Amino acid sequence: MSDSAERGREQTAERDTDGTAGPGPEETAERKRERRSAAWRAAERVLWRPGHQQTVRSRLAWLNDGAESVYDLDRPVDMYGDRLVETLEERVAGLLGKEAAAFFPTGTMAQQVALRCWAGRTGDATVAMHALGHPEVHERHAFSSVSGLRPVRVTDEPRLPTAEEIRDFEEPFGSLLLELPLRDAGFVLPSWEELVAVTEAARERDAVVHFDGARLWECTPRLGRPLDEIAGLADSVYVSFYKSLDGLGGAAVAGPRTLIDEAKAWRHRYGGMVFQQFPTVLAALIGLDRELPRLPAYVAHARVVAAALREGFAEAGVAWARVHPEEPHTHQFQVWLPYDAEVLTDAAMLQTEETGTGLFARWSRGGPGLALTEVTVAAPGLEWTAGDVKAAVADFVARLPG
Repeated sequence: MSDSAERGREQTAERDTDGTAGPGPEETAERKRERRSAAWRAAERVLWRPGHQQTVRSRLAWLNDGAESVYDLDRPVDMYGDRLVETLEERVAGLLGKEAAAFFPTGTMAQQVALRCWAGRTGDATVAMHALGHPEVHERHAFSSVSGLRPVRVTDEPRLPTAEEIRDFEEPFGSLLLELPLRDAGFVLPSWEELVAVTEAARERDAVVHFDGARLWECTPRLGRPLDEIAGLADSVYVSFYKSLDGLGGAAVAGPRTLIDEAKAWRHRYGGMVFQQFPTVLAALIGLDRELPRLPAYVAHARVVAAALREGFAEAGVAWARVHPEEPHTHQFQVWLPYDAEVLTDAAMLQTEETGTGLFARWSRGGPGLALTEVTVAAPGLEWTAGDVKAAVADFVARLPG
């Protein structure tokens, strides 16, 4: 779930019967959110340190520490997408094996622009996608509300669409959007053979293929292919610079040069021609240099952490617990437990505050009597052994109601 969605739900929970915002009976949701962030920042041991939970000072120090190694800081700053921005665009195009790339301030803007450009070329504004795809769930229906696109849902199963579903879909579509990995289904990926078959099925229907690759960077271990070969299956690819690379924000679309030239024109029309973007672009270059090479190690250790979580819950006597996928496809995965989400979130916060160990962060309602959380394993998580994970699970479970 996005941070804005979390804040919206928490603010709704705080409202009194007359519709005005007010404190809860004990502690406001906003105050709890601040406590969680503060506890995570102060924790000595966590699996991941997300940038949005750090202080301005620490993020500025991180940027200053890495900038010198990725760009000549004595060169002039960027202006309206030139110089440093063009350096990043060339880097991304090379990594993904595409002719060109365009930098965007947000992924929401990037994908709208890419797909409206494809709609103009195909003559069909229909975009086939998964019901759990990020544009459908987290972007306030921007495709249809802003860009004149018509999303249609191929499947709502907790996996990527199959080749058969693409071939048998009952109406034509101009573009197929595939989110790799599919975050809301548990950061899941198809096999390489399944992905090839799906893209071939789309082209049999004369549709273009676009990858929502916000987290494409960590897909190489599961798919067993380098980035350019994965991206080569698609006509265009969107990538994010903060969801896996620890950047400050920003995104890019890569594809044929003619498409990218048009995308840059639409970027201007959408308000994405920002005067100066060098902090965000420098952060993206740092992420490509530092985090991208480490992602395979994060994925491998996420599998160690996931197995230890399963064993830890069993040893702690929890009647039912699920780690999904059982063997993570990326360095992120879900954990499900049969408790109220608020109870689990409070227990996780207290554990972090009282022990300095952050195992879980916020939990969300996953269905009647169920809650889920997303686990990310990054550089700090590499220090955890399976025994460390099991010990943290036992401490966490001891804080839950019997």
